[in-house]
Amino acid sequence: MRRHPITFFPVLLLFLVLISVPPGLYFLINSMFPNIMAGAVFYPLAVLVTSIYYLSLYIFFYAQFIDFYLDLWIITNDRVVDIKQMGLFSRTISELDLYRIQDVMVEIHGFFSTLFHYGNITVKTASSGSNFVFHHIHNPNEIRQALIRLAEEDRKHHQG
Repeated sequence: MRRHPITFFPVLLLFLVLISVPPGLYFLINSMFPNIMAGAVFYPLAVLVTSIYYLSLYIFFYAQFIDFYLDLWIITNDRVVDIKQMGLFSRTISELDLYRIQDVMVEIHGFFSTLFHYGNITVKTASSGSNFVFHHIHNPNEIRQALIRLAEEDRKHHQG
């Protein structure tokens, strides 16, 4: 499972707004000071600054996309694997046996979460500090029911 794609929309919208800033500044400066772009120093400097800006923007967007895309949860018939990507070069992988699940809770907050059917799933275990939280999962109620069913089956298997 991955996060719902609609949750990446604000980052994409921010990227599109920020990518339109240099052309807007170019047309603004060119209309106010038409001769400044013809200069031998200003035009190459503007190209250099714009190139650095776009490169930084692409790196930021790429890092956000990697964080979004590589956060995933794998549910098998024996365990749950939680893979969290934090930045470009940091990843945390956690596992939870299904028979240890005590409670599964779904949280759906807000208009867009209700409209697009995504929410957070919290899986609680008997131990105090090992709650798994699946953020922005599509159809969380169906996933909750599947987790409860798989946990019951795994409990029966481990009890004999």
